[in-house]
Amino acid sequence: MAPATSSTSSAITLNINGEKHHLPIDHRTTLLDALRERLDLTGTKKGCDQGQCGACTVLVDRRRVVSCLSLAVAAEGREITTIEGVAEGDELHPVQQAFLDLDGYQCGYCTPGQICSAIAVIEEHAAGWPSAVTDDPGPEAGPPPLTPDEIRERMSGNLCRCGAYVSIVRAVARAAESHAEHRAEAAKGTAA
Repeated sequence: MAPATSSTSSAITLNINGEKHHLPIDHRTTLLDALRERLDLTGTKKGCDQGQCGACTVLVDRRRVVSCLSLAVAAEGREITTIEGVAEGDELHPVQQAFLDLDGYQCGYCTPGQICSAIAVIEEHAAGWPSAVTDDPGPEAGPPPLTPDEIRERMSGNLCRCGAYVSIVRAVARAAESHAEHRAEAAKGTAA
């Protein structure tokens, strides 16, 4: 039997980290609160609760979203990836590995949001999306060099209270290099 709903609640299905979760939810519930309070996915952190710190960043359809400002009902039917879902089993995602290798964290509170944001940043850059500091944002220019200034601009929505920014920029750069190498290998494989 379906759970009872009212005019202010619905039974929804959220696809999180490849797993479907069915739950009745108040329409005003944020995606962040649904993840943390209803589904016990506490890797996503509640920082400012105003969309300004990035600690709650998750990926929705592979694009970064501050989950404290997103309603859970708006995420129904979309692919949600939290920090718990970025690794492949016991193998860390290249961004996670780069953060670990280069000390891209200190207290670790902002790290899940930083990592989710960095994954999207690398994808956006590879797709040729410009940032506010991109010299030639024309589509024919292709992806701009991923300089430290580009990384800082693209990651500017994620704050680190400990100030690990230098290491975060290096970690994103290393993960982006790894991503580019994998894309090049995949392109060779399809061309052969």
